[in-house]
Amino acid sequence: MSLDEFPEFGTRVLEVMRQPMEDKVVTISRARGSLTFSANFQLVAAMNPCPCGWFGDSQKPCTCAPSMVTKYRKRISGPLLDRIDIHVEVPRVDYEKLSSSRGGEPSSAIRRRVQAARDRQRTRFSGDGANGLASNADMRVGEVRKYCKLDEQSQNLMRSAMSQLNLSARGYHRILKLARTIADLAGSEEIQSAHLAEALQYRPKTILGQ
Repeated sequence: MSLDEFPEFGTRVLEVMRQPMEDKVVTISRARGSLTFSANFQLVAAMNPCPCGWFGDSQKPCTCAPSMVTKYRKRISGPLLDRIDIHVEVPRVDYEKLSSSRGGEPSSAIRRRVQAARDRQRTRFSGDGANGLASNADMRVGEVRKYCKLDEQSQNLMRSAMSQLNLSARGYHRILKLARTIADLAGSEEIQSAHLAEALQYRPKTILGQ
């Protein structure tokens, strides 16, 4: 699912997404009973930094009052943002990069790396087929404890991040699952401190809705 202009959706619509994002099911309740449907999806959402779109830009000043920026960002609640694993800020692309003839990594190479990581995950969970696990995103707390073990250096890093980022239990487990995926993409059997550090970089320093 792809949602552009994320904060422009109604608050009630956005908050309803919290359950399927967490439980991967949608439950519809009526007077005579309720029905539950599978809702395992991947959410990709985009938003501007403020109503005018220039907050934090290196060249063009923002025209919004601070209260407008705060109100705009609070349209997305902290609990909803806490369920999004990867947060990426996209800055202005300068002329040198746009005009450069240097090409990036080809999609075919990326595809091979992603496929290898998915194959590694399927092999990892082959003994847990009865639990319906197919990827790292499907892991529950028990599987996170089993497959996302950290060495002493990574534990110290995670302990510091818990305090500095004020992570919730949900955020803690989501970071470990993401670090496990980063390690799989790198072809590593163990989660190393570099993988954990990268996963932490994708976490917002503050929850906008708080």
